[in-house]
Amino acid sequence: MTNSDDLPPYLLGFPGPLRDRLVAAVLSGAKTTTTGLLAGYEAEGEPLPRPGDRRMLIDSAERAVALVEVVDVRVLRLGEVDLRHAVDEGEGDSSVAEWRSSHEEFWHSAPVREELGDPGFTVDEDTLVVAERFRVVELRG
Repeated sequence: MTNSDDLPPYLLGFPGPLRDRLVAAVLSGAKTTTTGLLAGYEAEGEPLPRPGDRRMLIDSAERAVALVEVVDVRVLRLGEVDLRHAVDEGEGDSSVAEWRSSHEEFWHSAPVREELGDPGFTVDEDTLVVAERFRVVELRG
């Protein structure tokens, strides 16, 4: 058993319905990938995840619900995200276009733009993203 106090949080989306849906997808096994903006890591001064990193998945109520381990990390252009990665995000997308549409809506939202410090931020084919694959090591409850 790992001491959750020693691990950084694994936060998906912002607290609320989106995070709840994403956490549920992880816990069900449907979600095994996630995608972040490289600009987000830079804005937060956060190091990129690395294979072997372990974090505690946190729900909207700030409860640690699972220990996850990073399996693979790729920095690539948004236009290079493939169908396997998109489907493995577990959000029900059956094409890269569907996946991209929902992600662009999120990335163009006011909270993301605020986090980036750029009220006019938009993505395009060349925007660098961090495509991460992870696995659940242990459920918490």
